[in-house]
Amino acid sequence: MEPNKIKIVSIATSRKKGTRKTTVDSAIIVRDHGLQDDAHAGDWHRQVSLLAMESIDKARGMGLDVTFGDFAENIATSGLDLPHLPVGTRIKLGDTVVLEISQIGKECHKKCAIYYQAGDCIMPREGVFAKVIEGGTISCEDGIEICGPTC
Repeated sequence: MEPNKIKIVSIATSRKKGTRKTTVDSAIIVRDHGLQDDAHAGDWHRQVSLLAMESIDKARGMGLDVTFGDFAENIATSGLDLPHLPVGTRIKLGDTVVLEISQIGKECHKKCAIYYQAGDCIMPREGVFAKVIEGGTISCEDGIEICGPTC
């Protein structure tokens, strides 16, 4: 892979909301649902959560002992300015998966387990959420393509 290529650097799932996720090498993403067996998947607008590796690195730079999955993100990306993608933008992951950005950031009504475990939660500020338009299998190191409103 080219060093500056936009790509997936981590995939993570959890069985319970509000907890750190466990990293996996690949995952099945189900159309109109999210990552198979993930607690956040379902019939709603936040089926998949994404966070830039650069945001995780920034949290590390502030002294937080965090790694992939600690902010409950499903997919960590590299080379993509996620928080500045407009809602409605479609991105293609790997060969078949298409996501549509549905929300930038989120409101936290209370400090979650992630906040207490990691010392901060950057998802409300820098996390991105998406609906699954087309499903398939993704793997770490798969490329990401910005498609605009259509793929």
